[in-house]
Amino acid sequence: MTPDSPAHPPASDTAKATQPRNPLHGVTLERMVKELADHYGWEGLGQRIPIRCFTFEPSVGSSLKFLRRTPWAREKTESLYLFMLREQRRAGGSPRTTR
Repeated sequence: MTPDSPAHPPASDTAKATQPRNPLHGVTLERMVKELADHYGWEGLGQRIPIRCFTFEPSVGSSLKFLRRTPWAREKTESLYLFMLREQRRAGGSPRTTR
């Protein structure tokens, strides 16, 4: 290794190598909530995951605040997001687009 070369590869290269097939990699929680709300609507989202932030005066902000503090609710949301992606692929819709 030369003095000019970095000691570690760039973080993006390392992340790609460690999670090459993770569909959640690079997807923010905010993006998940927005896409789920767009796909199912707030009412449909609240029926699928019956938590107050989706059923009573829902908003992206209140949902993010709750989901960031509540691991079990975040896991359910991530699971529903993955299910939605699978549904879209099966229906012939385009899977999530890259930035």
